[in-house]
Amino acid sequence: MATSATHLLKDELDIVIPTIRNLDFLEMWRPFFEPYHLIIVQDGDPSKIIKVPDGFDYELYNRNDINKILGPKASCISFKDSACRCFGYMVSKKKYIFTIDDDCFVAKDPSGKEVNALAQHIKNLLCPSTPNFFNTLYDPFREGADFVRGYPFSLREGVPTAVSHGLWMNIPDYDAPTQLVKPLERNTRYVDAVLTIPKGTLFPMCGMNLAFDRDLIGPAMYFGLMGDGQPIGRYDDMWAGWCIKVICDHMGLGVKTGLPYIWHSKASNPFVNLKKEYHGIFWQEEIIPFFQAATLSKDCTTIQKCYIELSKQVKEKLGKIDPYFVKLSDAMVTWIEAWDELNPAKDSGKK
Repeated sequence: MATSATHLLKDELDIVIPTIRNLDFLEMWRPFFEPYHLIIVQDGDPSKIIKVPDGFDYELYNRNDINKILGPKASCISFKDSACRCFGYMVSKKKYIFTIDDDCFVAKDPSGKEVNALAQHIKNLLCPSTPNFFNTLYDPFREGADFVRGYPFSLREGVPTAVSHGLWMNIPDYDAPTQLVKPLERNTRYVDAVLTIPKGTLFPMCGMNLAFDRDLIGPAMYFGLMGDGQPIGRYDDMWAGWCIKVICDHMGLGVKTGLPYIWHSKASNPFVNLKKEYHGIFWQEEIIPFFQAATLSKDCTTIQKCYIELSKQVKEKLGKIDPYFVKLSDAMVTWIEAWDELNPAKDSGKK
């Protein structure tokens, strides 16, 4: 059964992997990933040769390729940060994207069976979300569950799912201060549940085990300006998550979190992380209220229009915190321009 499930949407989904090293980790994912097309975004030194195991269908882009394809607009793609992965979203021609980090291995469920993370993400994306009313049995579309008594019938159709956010066994996705005070903490709890994140509620989106419908939300999946030359890192996926949630709420789209799990194999250095996160830890106390209060006008009928309007609000309101946000808001506009150049018409008329 795992094998047939693996082939779901094989011509409609790309797997995007950011990396600075050889991709030996793909061997364990071979039964699940081999039928799919991979987009590998090489970060760091473009002269380094990245080895990919035989048998995988892939294209690889390094910094030179990014500069060549985007020209001056390549300035919106982060360097020396996994945020570079969003270039893969831009060059993909498929409807769905699954992105995973190269230190994420195959997890096992409590029965010891290997988890086909990709198949679960596809399941999440193909089923509706229920952001407008919380179902206490979690995902009502799952086998063995349903809408509970008192759930309005008018809301039971749900809305299209734009994003599926997966979780991690072993090393949890903690910030540096939490890593420092809990260096030995490991996640051993496998919670067999998928939830729709309610409308009006933000969440911390992690990019290491994530899938989304590129046609529905792709242009908003920008992982910001991080890493080399920037005053902040490790907030790339968070930034994208805050932006997509505000836009999904506006456009009537859903975001799910929970299954599938991957096995996160190694903890990054908390002292290095602290240097990257330092500004973000302070700034997020103002960024979060900004996104919680953000509203988009009725004129925002496409993802691109939503994103451009959000970028203006970022410049106007967050620009007061630090000049970095003025730079970031300009990069958000550049990202949309680059997206539309590489994806003419097909996406610009979509939700």
